[in-house]
Amino acid sequence: MRKPIIYCDFDGTITESDNIIAIMKKFAPPGWETIKDQILSQQISISEGVGKLFSLLPSDWKDEITAFAIENAKIRPGFKEFVEFTRNEKIPFYIISGGIDFFLYPILEEFGLFDGVYCNESDFSGETIKILWPHECDEFCSNHCGCCKPSVIRQLEKGQDHFKIVIGDSVTDLEAAKQANFVLARDLLQEKCVEWGINHKGFITFYDCIEEIKKELGWVS
Repeated sequence: MRKPIIYCDFDGTITESDNIIAIMKKFAPPGWETIKDQILSQQISISEGVGKLFSLLPSDWKDEITAFAIENAKIRPGFKEFVEFTRNEKIPFYIISGGIDFFLYPILEEFGLFDGVYCNESDFSGETIKILWPHECDEFCSNHCGCCKPSVIRQLEKGQDHFKIVIGDSVTDLEAAKQANFVLARDLLQEKCVEWGINHKGFITFYDCIEEIKKELGWVS
């Protein structure tokens, strides 16, 4: 068996709900729901949609928005134990997220260091919030993902031959799942894994993820 490596989503996966959607519902800028629907139906790209959503919010709301995002975030049960499991088993664990730095890093802080955290960044220097894209699509992807998960995986896997495990739930995880050897999936991602015949298992908690990974790797019968 090749050495396993884990690539995990953040919003709606590590957290129980999508933090960007929670922020938009709370602060309710006019027009946000239309943009959200366009993203989910893939009428517009993720980067275009997320950029538009945050451009609806004034930069001077930063402290309020950040405090709400951190307070509102509910971590999925078992995540602390899952992090400990990956460290004990020496499985590299990367978080690749379409989320934004200003809320993602504070929420993850209590869990210590990961092998890598890749996400979008924010600029509050203008009148409204601007989202920056340090991990854009490479030459093999033209989906304008924002934080392009398959591109990050290709970069990390260069010259490597890992058993790739992807954990996720939504439209932002679809292309990453196609690169995986095994997917732990929820919601839309699980539906697509069934449709596309991708090797996967569903999960509710990270306790489920621990057990399914052990089974997939042949560590338990």
